[in-house]
Amino acid sequence: MSHAQFSSLRIIRARLVDGTGAAPVADAVIDIDEHGTIVHAGPAATAPEAPARARTVDAAGRTVLPGFIDTHVHLAIESPRQMVRRHESDQTLETFRTAERLRSTLEAGITTARDLGGLPAGYRDAVAAGLTTGPRLHTAVRILSHTGGHADFRSECGFDPSAGVGEIADTPDEVRVAVRRLLRSGADVIKVCATGGMSSPYDQPDDEGLTVEEIRTVVDEVARHGGRPVAAHAQGTAGIINAIRGGVSSVEHGYGLTVQARELAGEHGTFVVPTLSTVFDGIDRATMQPFHYEKKVRWSGITRENIAAAISDGVRIAMGTDAAMVPHGRNLRELSHLVALGMTPERAIETGTRSAAELLGLSSEIGTLEAGKHGDLVMCEGDPLTDISVLADPANIVLVAQRGAVRKDALALAQAEGAAG
Repeated sequence: MSHAQFSSLRIIRARLVDGTGAAPVADAVIDIDEHGTIVHAGPAATAPEAPARARTVDAAGRTVLPGFIDTHVHLAIESPRQMVRRHESDQTLETFRTAERLRSTLEAGITTARDLGGLPAGYRDAVAAGLTTGPRLHTAVRILSHTGGHADFRSECGFDPSAGVGEIADTPDEVRVAVRRLLRSGADVIKVCATGGMSSPYDQPDDEGLTVEEIRTVVDEVARHGGRPVAAHAQGTAGIINAIRGGVSSVEHGYGLTVQARELAGEHGTFVVPTLSTVFDGIDRATMQPFHYEKKVRWSGITRENIAAAISDGVRIAMGTDAAMVPHGRNLRELSHLVALGMTPERAIETGTRSAAELLGLSSEIGTLEAGKHGDLVMCEGDPLTDISVLADPANIVLVAQRGAVRKDALALAQAEGAAG
């Protein structure tokens, strides 16, 4: 029987890690109704009767977790080098390549993703309409930067090799108009550059980007249009502090997160998205411009120290990888890096589920496996509470569902191959 003939999904004999912080349930049942809503996620003893037409999956002791959320990706870009060579690509081919990146990201266990620069809103709408498979998407579309800042890749003659990744503005008034353009383009989140960066040719991570006044203007203009999260690319300390004082929702990267910056983040309730994968996995001389490689090497030790301290201090952290700066489809390696810097596996999982949903404003819908929420879930081999690294290998993610619709089912594939053999 094909997947489409089932009106609901029921998973039995699962080890349930529901994302709420509760203790795992050893023998759990997860029931998702025909509308994609969770009816039950808890002990088998209290589970309702199985619906007559439910598709039943036997987890056989495997672990079921909420679908993961990567809050910092660049799905329209393959690699750091391609960031500044997008003009060379055939756009039809790039559309299909982007669709493939969407698929591999979903199959790695990411059921929702936030793209922070480069992805047109049409991809979000295509996924929502079922025209292609991929994570549920929020997108910034373009990146708001000042002239010569982190998202300004233009050469002296005016040529832009990034094919328009940047939205350039240099005064509070220009910033306000730029936000309006981004909202017109369908942005779900506004991405601003509060500092220079690693991949940009004209600045350093310690350089300041938009001023506090300009960042406050972004936050104000967004509030005037129904509200959106504001994400700040912020690596050096001064820019991090500017971003927090300006009222952003999240500090992306946060490598220079000193004691003062950590305290300020705590006072404001600002999320930090550390993107540790770019520091620990993303240093590859072969795929990077020389200036990018040198910056990454120089900043890796600073990052390790400051983010470990942020974890220890209890700063609000959401999972993000900066995929494109690191390979796509390996997103959950980020959790191993968080654990290496002092997080418990439970808390690391929470950064990619409940906390990430809070940052995206989706906590009423996703982020935990509880009755009434969307049936977004992943099933993995092993026990990530004992060994978080099992999630890092997409081969260990054996089932992925979005609102109860199964998008990846390696168990059924293995059973079919076994029967055929």
